[in-house]
Amino acid sequence: QVQLVESGGGLVQPGDSLRLSCAASDGTLDYFAIGWFRQAPGKEREGVLCISDSGEITYYADSVKGRFTISRDNAKNTVFLQMNSLKPEDTAVYYCQAHEICLGGTQWYDSWGQGTQVTVSS
Repeated sequence: QVQLVESGGGLVQPGDSLRLSCAASDGTLDYFAIGWFRQAPGKEREGVLCISDSGEITYYADSVKGRFTISRDNAKNTVFLQMNSLKPEDTAVYYCQAHEICLGGTQWYDSWGQGTQVTVSS
């Protein structure tokens, strides 16, 4: 299984944009679907969206449609989560996961990285 490292989080104001990165510390992401998940304070971890190895995008969270998008740069071995029009309710720790196909349920994944904190506050 490829090891992933999330980065790019920070403190932003409502309406701002942020781009998160999910990079492979070893191995290649080329043949994996990569999903982004998040866990807000006091809430269960949830799937956000996913990109397949062929570039097909699946949204798990309706609340991010039209605001978040995902892309992959296989040359850089990195998947990006572009978050626009951020809202306070987007505040969470964001994680990425790799799998053969897009799976939005957290039960499919045995271990999680440290994630990257996104805080949206005025």
